[in-house]
Amino acid sequence: MTDRSVRFFGGPLDGRVQELTDEEPVPGTIVRHIHLHGGPKIETLYELGMTEHGWEYRVSATHSEPSHSEPEPDGLR
Repeated sequence: MTDRSVRFFGGPLDGRVQELTDEEPVPGTIVRHIHLHGGPKIETLYELGMTEHGWEYRVSATHSEPSHSEPEPDGLR
């Protein structure tokens, strides 16, 4: 049986370990994490890959919006 856990590397989820869903693992799968706090919205993308140590999500991109941006339709920035 294959280990169903995956570790995150980099970004705000660094060090987190979680179980893969039944649909995963598919190498190249992208997970989007949006961090909302008192400042700008920060979006981090993680890409799933298999290494000799097991499944890993590695940061593939990070984007932040300036805090003076227009509010989103739901009122969040």
